Amino acid sequence: MHSSLIGKVEKANRYARELDRISIDRVALTFRGDNDTHHVSLDAGQWHCTCHYFESWGSCVHLLTLQKVFGVMLPDAAQVSIFTPVQAAATA
Repeated sequence: MHSSLIGKVEKANRYARELDRISIDRVALTFRGDNDTHHVSLDAGQWHCTCHYFESWGSCVHLLTLQKVFGVMLPDAAQVSIFTPVQAAATA
């Protein structure tokens, strides 16, 4: 390997461990579920999924899975789902 590439590989490995450096703004993917294949997208913090559960509830297991996979790389707006416990407002 060329010597200048060694430093690049080391830097890439470090970046891969520091996930807070990455922010996902937009993604479109195909999710192969147990019963069907669904198309999932994220744009400007708004999710969409073609599954029937999403149509009714605005969230689904496919989104929950992607929230767990992408973790801190997602913007705060994309972290919210019906599966996320609602924080009680602080009382004074």
